[in-house]
Amino acid sequence: MRPLSELQSGVVVFLSKYSMKPGQQILTVVHQENSTPGFLGRNLTDRGYSLDQYCPCLGDVLPEDLSRFDAVIVFGGPQSATDDDVAGIRTELNWLEKTVLPSKIPLLGICLGAQELARVLGARVGPRGDGIVEIGYWPVVPTTEGKAFLPQETTFYQWHSETFEIPHGAVHLAQSESFSGQAFSYADHAYGIEFHPEITREMVNHWCTSERGGPKLKLIGAQPHEDQLTSHSRYAGDARGWLDHFLDNYFLAASEKKVS
Repeated sequence: MRPLSELQSGVVVFLSKYSMKPGQQILTVVHQENSTPGFLGRNLTDRGYSLDQYCPCLGDVLPEDLSRFDAVIVFGGPQSATDDDVAGIRTELNWLEKTVLPSKIPLLGICLGAQELARVLGARVGPRGDGIVEIGYWPVVPTTEGKAFLPQETTFYQWHSETFEIPHGAVHLAQSESFSGQAFSYADHAYGIEFHPEITREMVNHWCTSERGGPKLKLIGAQPHEDQLTSHSRYAGDARGWLDHFLDNYFLAASEKKVS
């Protein structure tokens, strides 16, 4: 266990109808030593939540008893949800299937986390097959069933070359032009999103200039570094407005139901 102790412009204002209680804990799973929960982490701690961070890929042991946690968040990472030879990924898949989903604790998977959730639920995960990726800020639109979840087209930050099909029994909530699998819900307590509402300007810079990330900017569908920073200034506020809407009316609302 690894404990953790931008102004919006043109953002749609979503009204919160839930009051957050202090002293609650959320379990987070990351995939690298330098991983950060970004703006999502700041948002949650501002609401009175503490975050307990685990990284199975670095040897952390995930808890089997989730009773002290109010929710689970599995973040993205450079691995693939199909990396059965990576012990940390295999551990996460087994834990999601045998511990998290049966507990019915509120669960959010982001990018790799969403792909892991989809795979555990029986859906195919992998690349498009034509080399196209989504890196940078790209528009995401709601499906017919997702109009309350995503009230309008919103441009989110993306960094992925793989995607997920919508699992059987899940609700398809959002899509983009290049990748139809952008968001889904399962059993009213588990959510998978491909995009990154947690992104900060510092994270954009780090991902674009890292040894692993820099070369990916040459791929089809990857925006140049400077364009990503310009788009961040333009669109991050809207993404954060949506994040408040999602936390208040879906994810943390499910946590409130769990407590009551």
